[in-house]
Amino acid sequence: MLVTDEVRAYIGVSTEAEFACDPVESGAVRRFAQAIMDEDPAYQDQENDANRRFGGPVAPPLFVNHIIRRPLGTEDPIQANAHNPEFDGILPVAGLPPIKPLAHLASLNGGSEFELFRYARHGERVRVKLSYADITEKQTSKGPMVLVVRQYEFRNGDGELLMRSRMTAIRR
Repeated sequence: MLVTDEVRAYIGVSTEAEFACDPVESGAVRRFAQAIMDEDPAYQDQENDANRRFGGPVAPPLFVNHIIRRPLGTEDPIQANAHNPEFDGILPVAGLPPIKPLAHLASLNGGSEFELFRYARHGERVRVKLSYADITEKQTSKGPMVLVVRQYEFRNGDGELLMRSRMTAIRR
């Protein structure tokens, strides 16, 4: 059995809410909208009929999921480990402690769920809080696997919930 009481103790462990290094900025919104090929007029930086109903220009729904980035001038963890033969590419998740009893298991993306409450508006600061929402074990024909669900809550500077996402990692 891989999910022991020690592993279950990680459920509910969370980080402090941390602000993204940049506010929602029109240039970043434009690049994101172009990258996802959705140039909705609601994302434009001047007020228009399309974005007026949202209280002004907004970012695409999943923009806040990608606003948490490494600030300029900080070390790139991939480059820092480029010559480390033990590095498997798995990076720590923004302040959440690694689940040490599962560290020897490979990790695979098991999917994502998103719940949108409100679009982020241009100029807003966004903060995120992460937590381990659930850890379960399943028996498969190939042996046991562990499903680790991380929850991300994105809020604006006033604490208003923008989006909640749940990311599942499969550990084998």
